[in-house]
Amino acid sequence: MTVVSFADVERAARIVAGQIVRSPTFPPPALSALTGAEVWLKYENMQATGAFKDRGAIVKLASLGEAERARGVVAMSAGNHAQAVSLFATRLGVPATIVMPASTPIVKVEKTRGFGARVILHGDTLADSEARVRELIASDGLTLVHPYDDPHVIAGQGTATLELIADAPDLDALIVPVGGGGLVSGAAVAARALRPTMQVVGVEAELYPSFWNALGRGNLPIGGPTLAEGIAVKNVGRLTLEIVRALVDRMILVDESDLERAVNALATLQRTMAEGAGAAGLAALLAEPELFRGKKVGIILSGGNIDARLLAAIMVRELERDGRIVHIRVTAPDRPGLLGLITSKIGEIGGNILEVSHRRLMLDVPAKGVSVDISMETRGRMHTQEILHGLATAGLASRRLAPTGDADPLAVGAVL
Repeated sequence: MTVVSFADVERAARIVAGQIVRSPTFPPPALSALTGAEVWLKYENMQATGAFKDRGAIVKLASLGEAERARGVVAMSAGNHAQAVSLFATRLGVPATIVMPASTPIVKVEKTRGFGARVILHGDTLADSEARVRELIASDGLTLVHPYDDPHVIAGQGTATLELIADAPDLDALIVPVGGGGLVSGAAVAARALRPTMQVVGVEAELYPSFWNALGRGNLPIGGPTLAEGIAVKNVGRLTLEIVRALVDRMILVDESDLERAVNALATLQRTMAEGAGAAGLAALLAEPELFRGKKVGIILSGGNIDARLLAAIMVRELERDGRIVHIRVTAPDRPGLLGLITSKIGEIGGNILEVSHRRLMLDVPAKGVSVDISMETRGRMHTQEILHGLATAGLASRRLAPTGDADPLAVGAVL
């Protein structure tokens, strides 16, 4: 018997009813084609705060007595839990203080303030923020709304899986992002009661393998900048570890490129916003496709609070990875009309030039020569080779560059 029961999750479902969005679950054909699994996506990015954290926050706040409400609550969070506590504390008239790591994206800080909470930025990690929270509890008598290691919060998060299984009752597997473990713990409690044979899989960022280590899978280093800052948790919960150990079948680690691919796929193929942590479930499918090929797989898209500039950068990086944005360098004797010749030839073959840079004074360019760096859109790698060949037939030596401007080691053979 775990610290949270299925009855607790059912009670939580009655509390959240009418207080949050009953987010939809849809099968996205494009993502199924991409992964080889039959994907069912639970859109928790449609909650008022853009993430599943609304569920646990309202359940915890609803459990407080009058004296606790009057004194106020405090929470530490990298963003989504902060917004949820702020929103529902304001609705209930409960003063809320949120301590956030200084590295939290600005969009999450401002949204948290906008929902009505007092925000304190402290430390580099959630562990640093937690130390400040303990000080506030001791000095001001505030009640902690823990982001994951609380029975009410865990039960509240489990309501997402109740809804998912109601919409897709015959799933073979459920994939859940894992930070401190609140969401996956609630999901596992609900899944084991409703569909005992379904595989429950947790996903951690490779840079933050906290549960991986705690479960005895290894002793990997923890820390570093990650796209999935919402699950960048160094310390697992005491309660959540107990539940995960008992009920979760497998943990998968995903690297930063997997997370970027997943965020991009959700944006471009499904037209939906996902932050790095929110896309971790899809990242696991992309990282380990053979584990789920041909199976019916539920994924909780746990949050969509991503900075627009970061999303744009990820999408451009994916275009570069796919060879649809490429960088080339053309070196030739400097003569009138050279730039026109280069751009005309690229245009004839269907390339779309984005940026051009002349280099005349660099030591790696002959004294009477010029180096022209070009960024362009292509239809893919084969099209890029066609353009390079076309430049070569026009007497223009060219080579692929890495996005850094250095020679691409994978494209040395394309120097023509």
